[in-house]
Amino acid sequence: MTSGTHPVPPGRGALDSMILGLLIFDGALTAVLAVLFLPTYLGSVAFPISALVAGAVNVLLVLGARTVTDRVSRAALPLVGWFLGFVLCMVGGPGGDSLLLASPLTLLLLGFAVVPAGLLLLKLASDEAVARGSSTRRV
Repeated sequence: MTSGTHPVPPGRGALDSMILGLLIFDGALTAVLAVLFLPTYLGSVAFPISALVAGAVNVLLVLGARTVTDRVSRAALPLVGWFLGFVLCMVGGPGGDSLLLASPLTLLLLGFAVVPAGLLLLKLASDEAVARGSSTRRV
């Protein structure tokens, strides 16, 4: 779907860009909240529920971005925002403090939060490539 086949109503392009910007900010905010709640304990056992929640939220953010854009690369921007928020949490502050420690929970958060949304983006990109290929094929 290109803008040549579906005319964009006046003001819709600016609204879509604002929504996409908000979804990128939501991705970064999700990363910070997931990092803050990562050391949650259930009794005496570390229970990283924020990693699972971050994965579900990232999938929802990508699906939300897909409703305002036809390009898969633009739909991936909330995931990029999440990753930038994650990296920001790894950087030490003025006193040398860091929100993320070198622990297996950090890798677990990274994997659970990025892999489901990444697989969704891969599926969307492959579906788009198949649709583009079948529309140009002449029988």
